[in-house]
Amino acid sequence: MNKSPDKILANITAMGMYVPEYVLSNAELEKTVETSDEWIQSRTGIKERRIVAKGEATSHMATNAANKLLAARGISAEEIEVIIVATVTPDMMFPSTAALVQNNIGAKNAWGFDLSGACSGFLFALQTGAQMIETGRYKKVIVIGADTMSSIIDYTDRNTCILFGDGAGAVLLEPSCKYGVIDAKMRIDGSGGKYLHMKAGGSLNPASHDTVDNKMHYIFQDGKSVFKFAVRGMADISFDISERNNLKSEDIKLFIPHQANKRIIDGSANRLGLSDEQVFINIDKYANTTAATIPIGIVEAFESGRLIKDDNLIISAFGAGFTCGAMYIKWGMNHAL
Repeated sequence: MNKSPDKILANITAMGMYVPEYVLSNAELEKTVETSDEWIQSRTGIKERRIVAKGEATSHMATNAANKLLAARGISAEEIEVIIVATVTPDMMFPSTAALVQNNIGAKNAWGFDLSGACSGFLFALQTGAQMIETGRYKKVIVIGADTMSSIIDYTDRNTCILFGDGAGAVLLEPSCKYGVIDAKMRIDGSGGKYLHMKAGGSLNPASHDTVDNKMHYIFQDGKSVFKFAVRGMADISFDISERNNLKSEDIKLFIPHQANKRIIDGSANRLGLSDEQVFINIDKYANTTAATIPIGIVEAFESGRLIKDDNLIISAFGAGFTCGAMYIKWGMNHAL
C-alpha cells in the first residue's frame, strides 16, 4: 500500500513505560502450584513477571507511563487532546481509566476513553488514535496499553497463573508527512469468545456469592484452542500486512509481536522469514502483560538502539475475542542517546 504524497501520517514522537517493582519468579510459583521453572520456560519462554503492589491498579501504571512520555517529549499535559487506554482490567467499570489518567497527569484539555480489545487492544487503540491524527483534527494523541492481569488471575490454576504479568506502555502520536503508521489490518472473530474469557463481572453474571465461590472472576482459557488460533492468526496477519506493502523479509528492520508465548512468536517470525536479530522478545522478563506487551516492547527496542529513524517496523497481536491485528510503521524517531 503506497501512501499518497499529501497524506497525514500518525507518527510516534515519544514513549513511556512502567512495570511494578515486585518480580514474581518461576521459582516462587513452584511453591504454590505444581510446575517448574524448566517446564514454564520450555513451553512459554517466561522466566519472571511483574506484579503491582497493594493499592496499585491499571491507572497507576498508565499514569506513570504517560508522565514518562510527557517528560521525554518535553511538553505539558495541557497540550494533549485525546487519551485512549487499551485495557481489560480497568480500575473500575466507570469512570474510564482514561478519565483517571487525564486527571492524574493534568491533561485538562483532553477527552478520551477506554478500549477493550484484550491482547490486541493496543493495536486497536493505536489504529483508532492514528485515524484521529490522519483526519487533521487532532495534533497530539496519547495511546496507552495497560493491564493489571494479577487482579484476574487464579494463582492456584497453573494453566494461567504462569502466563501473565502487570505493566503499561504509552506512545504519543503527532502528525507527519513522512513517518508513522503506513498501513494496518485488524480482525475479530467472536466465535472464539468461548475459549478465552472472564465469565463474571459484567451484566450477564454480576458479582455475587456464587460467582465468587465458583471463581468466575478469573480468566478462563482453553489453552489448546487459543494456541491454535494464535499461531495461525498472528502469523497470517503479519504476513498479509508485509505482503501488501511489498516488504520482503530483508526490508523489515524489526518485528515486535505480542508477547504471549515464545513458540507463537517463533511461528510468526518464521512465516515472515525473519532472523532472530529482526525479532524483539522480552517475554522472559514480563510474561504476557496483555495490552501492554507491544508498547513496552517499542520502548525497550528504541531505548536499546534496535529502532532508528527510517526503519520498517511490523507489530502484531492476537487476543480474546478472538482478535488479531498487524501494523506497518515507518519509524520516525532518532536513536536515543
